[in-house]
Amino acid sequence: MKTVLVLSLLAALGVGAIVLLPKNKEAEETEGEIVHPLPQSTSTVTVHDLQAPATTVSTSDQTKLAQTMMPNATYKTMMLAGGCFWCVESDLEKLPGVIDVVSGYAGGEGENPTYQNYGKRGFKEVVQVTYDPSKITYANLVDFELRHTDPTDPGGTFYDRGPQYTTAAYYETEDERVAALKVIADTDVKKVFDKPIVMEVLPRVKFWPAEEYHQDYAKKNPLRYSYYRHGSGRDAFIKKYWGDDVIPKPLGPVANEKPQITNNKVETMDKPWMRFVKPSNTELQATLTPMQYQVTQEEGTEPPFKNEYDKNYADGIYVDVVSGEPLYSSKDKFDSGTGWPSFAKPLSPDAVTEHTDRKLFFSRTEVRSKIADSHLGHVFNDGPAERGGMRYCMNSAALRFIPKEKMTEEGYGEYLKLFQ
Repeated sequence: MKTVLVLSLLAALGVGAIVLLPKNKEAEETEGEIVHPLPQSTSTVTVHDLQAPATTVSTSDQTKLAQTMMPNATYKTMMLAGGCFWCVESDLEKLPGVIDVVSGYAGGEGENPTYQNYGKRGFKEVVQVTYDPSKITYANLVDFELRHTDPTDPGGTFYDRGPQYTTAAYYETEDERVAALKVIADTDVKKVFDKPIVMEVLPRVKFWPAEEYHQDYAKKNPLRYSYYRHGSGRDAFIKKYWGDDVIPKPLGPVANEKPQITNNKVETMDKPWMRFVKPSNTELQATLTPMQYQVTQEEGTEPPFKNEYDKNYADGIYVDVVSGEPLYSSKDKFDSGTGWPSFAKPLSPDAVTEHTDRKLFFSRTEVRSKIADSHLGHVFNDGPAERGGMRYCMNSAALRFIPKEKMTEEGYGEYLKLFQ
């Protein structure tokens, strides 16, 4: 259950100091009991003792909950978990393009969870968001939530502890799953946080609206909500890591919008491969050929001379077959006579990583892709002296060739300058 917000009410003033204490197990068993008694001059109550649960739903909230069942045909809905649903709901309602936000529960066992039992039954606190896809996207909403919670905490969020307070983005389609994973990966690559993001990306499940007194809690109880939110540490965390950059900019592209191509350069917020999230081994085995999987994931070596790119000298670039990240240019390719595609250098010094390989009787330098961490091959110092003396001996199975004429179409237009 939610962490107790303890209000020490001074007898003379009516409002006094705020103390945050974790709820003990005895208090968890019965919501509403007085816990952690303080000296006689103060009284201590849980945050929900301040307002008794309503037994009926108000007219305004009936309308709000009905919207979750019959949304406008032009609107979409999605679900997010970011810890305390009071805070998640309040934050998202301020975002342009969001039509409505409802607090609730999802993901547990059985039906009709309540605030008194949802945690024990395995439900999370979540919100269901109704939004206008012409103004804001699913990815924007995931990005926004990343900026308003602690997505690096595997044990809860802020003062609220337990799996019912961990973060998650729920998806209905494969496009949404990929979008959520890319947003998370993009933020991880930027090293915004001190720890890696552990926000889950889960299939969407049934949403159960929470009790009426939880809906719009920040609006109905601004003072109590302010005490809770400030004391939880949420705002201090957001300020520390994001400053004033709490709304993703720009809020797009909106649904089905294409990136603009100007002067042979794809104008996007970032490069698609920078958002790459490595699939599971099962997924990789389903999408890669056996040789591609053996080479990239098991550090195998394909047969010499009998591979796709050994004798390919068409203009274009070579990218990681798993992630699509750019690796080599045909301008740097040469015939080494070894039977494997060889390059004098990568596209940029940081396109690949190098590692000591002692699997044989002698030491070699392994080459891996930076983002997908795919095994590519090895580098040797017996290349053409006039080209730097290095030979990056790669496996064709680890590469995908993008012909020059298709580079713009596939998002690699910025590399066309290599062929001018």
